[in-house]
Amino acid sequence: MKDFKKYYILSAAPEEVYAALTNPATLQLWTGDKAEMSTEPDSEFSLWDGSIVGRNISFEEGRKIEQEWYFGEQAESSIVTIKLHPHKQGTSVEVRHTNIPDEDYDDIVEGWDSSYFGALQDFYED
Repeated sequence: MKDFKKYYILSAAPEEVYAALTNPATLQLWTGDKAEMSTEPDSEFSLWDGSIVGRNISFEEGRKIEQEWYFGEQAESSIVTIKLHPHKQGTSVEVRHTNIPDEDYDDIVEGWDSSYFGALQDFYED
């Protein structure tokens, strides 16, 4: 198991980034795929038409999202914590992802960089 932590700078306010990560319609706009999301703790979510699935743990509006991502029959929970901080260019996003299976690590890191926050930055620049 491996852990991942990285910061991203997005050119949008924290409230806008929070909405883009939690509103199903906005998620679908920037991912281009079907998304199921709710800000209710313990609700299930599905992103990229089922490529990422899990359970929402907690939310602090405009500030923090905590989720459990599912990796098959993995015994240890893989927890994603996204913290949003105001930044002079918009938002500084801190991502922590724990207990990533070794065989999935490279794909997960690539996904965070390109599909997730790379795509979201492109969305704000268009």
